[in-house]
Amino acid sequence: MPRLARLLRCSVQAIFTLWLLSAIIFSAMSLVKGDAVTQQLSGTASREQISALRTQLGLDQPLVRRYLHWVSGVLRGDWGNSYVSGRPVSKLLWERGQFSLALGATASILLVIIAITAGVYCGLHPGSLTDRLISTLSVGMVALPEFVTGTLLVVVFALTLHWLPALSLISPTASLWSQWSLFVLPVLTLLSVSLAQNIKLIRLGVIQASHSSACECARLNGVSEPRVVLHWIIPPALGHCMPVLMRYITYLFGGALIAETLFGWPGLAAALLNATLSRDTPVVMGIAMVICTLTVLLNLLADVLTSLLHPAARPEVA
Repeated sequence: MPRLARLLRCSVQAIFTLWLLSAIIFSAMSLVKGDAVTQQLSGTASREQISALRTQLGLDQPLVRRYLHWVSGVLRGDWGNSYVSGRPVSKLLWERGQFSLALGATASILLVIIAITAGVYCGLHPGSLTDRLISTLSVGMVALPEFVTGTLLVVVFALTLHWLPALSLISPTASLWSQWSLFVLPVLTLLSVSLAQNIKLIRLGVIQASHSSACECARLNGVSEPRVVLHWIIPPALGHCMPVLMRYITYLFGGALIAETLFGWPGLAAALLNATLSRDTPVVMGIAMVICTLTVLLNLLADVLTSLLHPAARPEVA
């Protein structure tokens, strides 16, 4: 019952957070100098034409009325139309979102598998050759900015070795997964920082958990080391690292702007940048709320998993 009450409380907080974020983003877009009409017609149309188009798009209405109109449309499943292209925002979200989802899912799965495996092994074998090697590589990956890592990957694997394409030119006629070579460089670029940080955190958590009183008590009572690792080391270590891991997964699903721009990946991040520059509020709101919703849900999942993996929630050896 306490966990259920906490889950309900977190759900209410998540809904309130999404509403507050939507109001802040909508207000911020309205406070920016200029709007979609002035960005498109400035210097090419008369004041009467600009005024007529602003009336047609509803940009002459008060901010609160425009926001309530947008909220009511979203509650009905209508995300509105783009001010620039006139296309439904929901269609754009699907067209762009599937590419960001595929890229983020691939990077997230690899992040979880590699980070947990490497972090647990290094934490169980501190000071070993593998631990020193992985730690050195992690420091190097963290030290390099993402755009530098991506550029180096292009120079080595695309321009020098000619193993992989430099740009992710996705063919609409072929299956996305059949074009797996287009994923390699963007995924490696996205993992360059997130993987190193999570390996270090999980390694530290494993080292701390292995010296806990619960582990010492289990070993003194004759519990085998594999069981100690599975029951009293890995769960608390992952429980402490779960919020950070979920934040990085959110970053991967949201689509890193540098990776998408560098490799020409047709995801949501690049579309969000273009919509912001053109003051296309419906598109900005649609993409931003998708990313915000994903962030809130993953943070909620992190809270649930942390409570399940917390050492106090697990029985200790008598």
